[in-house]
Amino acid sequence: MKKILVTGSSGLIGSEVCLHFADLGWEIHGIDNNMRAAFFGEQGDTRWNQERLNHLIKNFHHHELDIRDRNKVLSIIPQISPDAIVHTAAQPSHDRAAAIPFEDFDTNAVGTFNLLEATRRYSTEIPFVHMSTNKVYGDAPNEIKMVELETRWEYADDNYKDGIAENFRIDQSKHSLFGASKVSADVSVQEYGRYFNMPTACLRGGCLTGPNHSGVELHGFLSYLIKCNLEGKHYTIFGYKGKQVRDNIHSFDVARFIEEFIKQPRVAEVYNIGGGKANSISILEAFSLIESISSNKMNYTYSDAARLGDHICYYSDLRKMKTHYPNWGITKNVRDTFLQIYASWKNRIKH
Repeated sequence: MKKILVTGSSGLIGSEVCLHFADLGWEIHGIDNNMRAAFFGEQGDTRWNQERLNHLIKNFHHHELDIRDRNKVLSIIPQISPDAIVHTAAQPSHDRAAAIPFEDFDTNAVGTFNLLEATRRYSTEIPFVHMSTNKVYGDAPNEIKMVELETRWEYADDNYKDGIAENFRIDQSKHSLFGASKVSADVSVQEYGRYFNMPTACLRGGCLTGPNHSGVELHGFLSYLIKCNLEGKHYTIFGYKGKQVRDNIHSFDVARFIEEFIKQPRVAEVYNIGGGKANSISILEAFSLIESISSNKMNYTYSDAARLGDHICYYSDLRKMKTHYPNWGITKNVRDTFLQIYASWKNRIKH
């Protein structure tokens, strides 16, 4: 039986990858120490998801380990002897990073480096998939010429009609400290691939979402927005008239792409993984959609102060992914994803 090691296994993408590969017959080893609760408090706690995996997956092995602990990381990988590694553990918040800069950098940059070196010492043959972020591009996408429409901003430059491609520049822009720590991790993953000829991939995520997200105000756009609507809680729009655009990809489609990469790995690849233009949505459009599903009006206020380094409009150009892996494509549209998240929050709040 093949074995996969998943860091951040109690998080949105990590748990989806665990379940997906369990369905494929793999033995699952998850690394998680519930740092999301430390970063975001009780609302970010993911122990419920760890318990869910223990219940749903027969061959699930949980490892309570902090990826910042270099010696433990170096020892656990040969101990598990995985056939593939999927690294989803992170401090994930653009905004939170400024308040906890050491924790952010040590988790995102140093933790990733610990895993890469531990993997290299164990084997240079096994696929290493890293969940990166579109924040590696900083606010450079804001330099693209845009047009303001009734409910969203849109690219006015035809060069970007399909979205942002992987050759978009990553330097000379404002990233947030989170973006900077993730750039370090992203480049390290690429370098281990190129320098040591290791099969590595950086997946630069747009808005990764799905029903098993513990969304909070500082991270988890759709999950938090839908939770606010369901509970009648206040939501704050930060800047850009609420017309800022994100592309949303369901965690299931992320796991499916990871499966495709692991089946046919490539060296030092980078992919912009998101929902693409078809699955893009602005905050105002998201309000309208969830209101049509729940019949609850959003309780919100608007602040002119945009988040530092935030994107006005961002959606991923998926052409490279589809060219390299033609069996992969988006299977969950925005409305279906909303419905699943809404149902999940109703169930969690009820219990």
